[in-house]
Amino acid sequence: MTSKQIEKRFDFFKTVLCVLISFVIAFILILMVSKDPFETFKVFLIGPLQSVRRMANVIELAIPLTFCGVGVAIMYSANQFSMITQSSFFLAACLSSWFAIYVKLPKGLHSLLVIFMGAIIGGAIAAVPAFMKVKWKASEVVSSLMLNYIVNNFVAYFLIYIFKDKDAGFNASYEFYKSAKLTVLIKGTRIHTGIIVCALVVVFAYLLLYKTKWGYAIRAVGQNQDFAKYSGIAVASVMMYSQIIGGVISGIGGSVEMMGLFTRFTWEAPPTYGNDALMVGILARYNPAMVPLSALFLAYIRTGADVMSRVTDMPIEFVFIIQGVVIMLVAADMFLAKWKHKLIVKNAQKQIAVKEVAK
Repeated sequence: MTSKQIEKRFDFFKTVLCVLISFVIAFILILMVSKDPFETFKVFLIGPLQSVRRMANVIELAIPLTFCGVGVAIMYSANQFSMITQSSFFLAACLSSWFAIYVKLPKGLHSLLVIFMGAIIGGAIAAVPAFMKVKWKASEVVSSLMLNYIVNNFVAYFLIYIFKDKDAGFNASYEFYKSAKLTVLIKGTRIHTGIIVCALVVVFAYLLLYKTKWGYAIRAVGQNQDFAKYSGIAVASVMMYSQIIGGVISGIGGSVEMMGLFTRFTWEAPPTYGNDALMVGILARYNPAMVPLSALFLAYIRTGADVMSRVTDMPIEFVFIIQGVVIMLVAADMFLAKWKHKLIVKNAQKQIAVKEVAK
C-alpha cells in the first residue's frame, strides 16, 4: 500500500469520525435542552426518511450545493480562495431569468439557452477577482467579498426597477415562459432534470482535475506555485481559468435552480449556497467526485433539523452547531496527525522488510 492510499483512507476515516463526534455533541446538547431528548434525536436522524417528500427535499437542496461545491473544489485546488461562488450563483440566477421572461424558444432549447447564459454570467463575474489577483496581486478573498456586496445590491435594483411585475403584489419578476422551465422527473416532488446537468458537471470537473493537463496544472499550482512556475506552468493563466471555471459551474447552478424550482425570480437577498459550498468543499477534500456526498450530507442534516424544529421543542439553529464541529475537526490538520504519521511509518517499515526478505 502506498503512502497516498494510506492518506486517502485516513482522510475518509477522519471525516467519518468527525461526523460521529459532532453527532455525539449534538445528542448531549439535546439532552440538556429537550424534554424528550431520545424522540428529538430520533426525529433528527430519521425524519428526512419518513416520507418521499422529505427525501426529495434532501435531493433538491443537494443540487445547488453540489454545483457550488464543485466550483469551490476547482478554485481551491489551485489555492485560489475566492468567495465568488456566492455572486456567480446569485447573479446568474437573476440575469439568466431575463432570457426566461423575454425570449421565447421551443421547450428544451429555451432551457439550454438560459443555462448557457447562466454559465457566461457566472464566469464573467468570477473573472473580476481573478483578473485583479493576476494584474495587481489583490487578495481574491477581499475582492470577491466586496464584489458580493455590489452584486447583492445590483440584483435588488434589477428586480425592483427592471423586470418587476407590478401586478404580482410583491417583489417578483414577470413569470417565466413554461418552455424555459426544467422538467420534473418524479411526480409529487420537485426533483427536476437539473440533477442530470449536475451529474454531468461533477463528471466533467473530475475528469478536468485528474485526467487532463489543465487539471494537473491546477493541482500543481495549488500545491506549490514556485515549483509549478519552474516546471514551465503558466501560473497566472491557471489562477485565472481555475476561478473562471469555478464561476461558470456556480453560474450554471444558479440558472438550474431558478428554472427548476421557481416560476418567477423573487430573491431579494442571496441564498447561502455559495457560502455553504465552502463547507461542502472542505468535507469533500476538494475532490469533485466526493462533492455530491458532502452536499447530500449537509442537505440531510439541514432537512432533519427542519423537521425536528417543527415537531419537537428543539430549534433549527441546532444544526449549525453540528456543521461547525464537523468543519473545525476536518479542517484541523493536527487532529489525529500522530496516528496518521504512525500508519505511514509502519507501512514504510513493512515495505522495507518485504524487500529485504525478497533479497
